[in-house]
Amino acid sequence: MYYDTDKRKLLSALCHGAIFLSTTFFSIVIPIVITFFTNDPVVKQNAKESINFHINVWIYGLLVSLLIWQSFGTLVPLAGLGYMLHWGLTICALFYVLSDTQKPFRYPFIFRLI
Repeated sequence: MYYDTDKRKLLSALCHGAIFLSTTFFSIVIPIVITFFTNDPVVKQNAKESINFHINVWIYGLLVSLLIWQSFGTLVPLAGLGYMLHWGLTICALFYVLSDTQKPFRYPFIFRLI
């Protein structure tokens, strides 16, 4: 079956790019809505991967916040490392889905709950 590659790029990029809004819980709604309204299997896989990445970012963010609080702020650089990692992986995902439309992107080092 033929799928529009421009539409696939746009929807996949929206799914992965939504993580830039991760401080708002609205960001996870974007890939969830896309999952329900698309028939494209690659876009669905990208949306599921994005949802899993959102959940992982929030869990790791909570853990890092607790560690920073427990250490009276001495582990603040750990938060910077976390942001660099989560933004870096997101940028890699965006480059990947915009260049290779045949396969979904898979984030390394995450737990896949969905």
